[in-house]
Amino acid sequence: MLLATCGKPSAVPVEPLAGEPDIRVGVAVRAGEVRLEGQGEVAATSDGRPAFRLGARSAVSVKADGRAVVVAGTASGRFESLTFVSLSNARHLELDGKPFRGVIEVYALDGQVMAVNQLSLDAYVAGVVVAEMGNRAANEEAALRAQAVVSRTYALANRGKFGAQGYDVGATVTDQAYGGVGAETGQGWAAVRATAGMVITYDGEIISPFYHSTCGSATASPEESFRTGRATPYLRSVSDRHGAGFYCDISPRFRWTVTWDGPQLADILRRTLPRVVGVEGSVVDAVRDLRVQRTGPSRRITELRIKVGSGDIPVYGPDIRGVLAQPDGRILGSTAFEVATNHGADGNVQRVTVSGAGWGHGVGMCQWGAVGRARAGQDFGEILTTYFPGTRIEKLY
Repeated sequence: MLLATCGKPSAVPVEPLAGEPDIRVGVAVRAGEVRLEGQGEVAATSDGRPAFRLGARSAVSVKADGRAVVVAGTASGRFESLTFVSLSNARHLELDGKPFRGVIEVYALDGQVMAVNQLSLDAYVAGVVVAEMGNRAANEEAALRAQAVVSRTYALANRGKFGAQGYDVGATVTDQAYGGVGAETGQGWAAVRATAGMVITYDGEIISPFYHSTCGSATASPEESFRTGRATPYLRSVSDRHGAGFYCDISPRFRWTVTWDGPQLADILRRTLPRVVGVEGSVVDAVRDLRVQRTGPSRRITELRIKVGSGDIPVYGPDIRGVLAQPDGRILGSTAFEVATNHGADGNVQRVTVSGAGWGHGVGMCQWGAVGRARAGQDFGEILTTYFPGTRIEKLY
């Protein structure tokens, strides 16, 4: 989960809900075209009025034309917007071949197609839990329950995040990975039902939770990892130590290394520095040195200095992973790493190796740590209140 690409959402007070709310998920955002069909019969409405019906496995393609959407296929026409609903509870709508519960609304925005899946909150969470955590063993169920509560909390805290575009949250790791019906499992639904209506709260408000794959030894504070991060009482650095090891040392990304030769790193920096920090790539004639200047409470790097011919280029915590792209183009796994450099006779860096710990931004719940804690017998409440200190688990519906 990437998260934190937008500002902190407005505080949401803890108030009991009359029933389970709905959530609007942007499942296709600014697409050129989408394809809708039903496993059974489907009704399409426009502005509350019947538009057309589709038989089972009859499909339509929808494109944008100005402020309207244009339909081609079994049905055709031009509409301000369309809302598709399956007429059979046992059959689902499919968007670009993926099945979804609830209804799908399609409309135009800035000349592109938007498709929004509106469904009950817990059905949404069921499409997130296993997509985020994977299938887990029986002794790891508490980790899935913790994920269900975190994902529900995130959804409620972020309702209206993209309100100007007509939806609440996206369907990718920028918010949470949501796979619709295809990502649901019996195990995931069991975690959702066991925690129905439960959210994480702090001081009378629903928290804005974060989570990541692997902390590597300790979680991070927001100031270490996010460009606009600020101290938050329930997002402090938390140790993942367990006896002689760590709860998340079962992760395949617990430790890692990346190596560049000097010319390769210089070439990467010429591409990444302009995009990530706005520094002209031409200043990188060669890399003279790579130096850790400052670290934060979790020992993640908060300032890295890259020495080139014209001087030092400071790169700060949130940007380090993007600037030090791996040779295959992916961002660096985390900012918790040590640097080893070899220099040539000309003083330039000949080889750089970083030895890293963990994977992701490091803030909030460590997913592999949650799995390790579940194996150790912790329940989902203990897992969550450890990673989010001072919080409570409350049932809203």
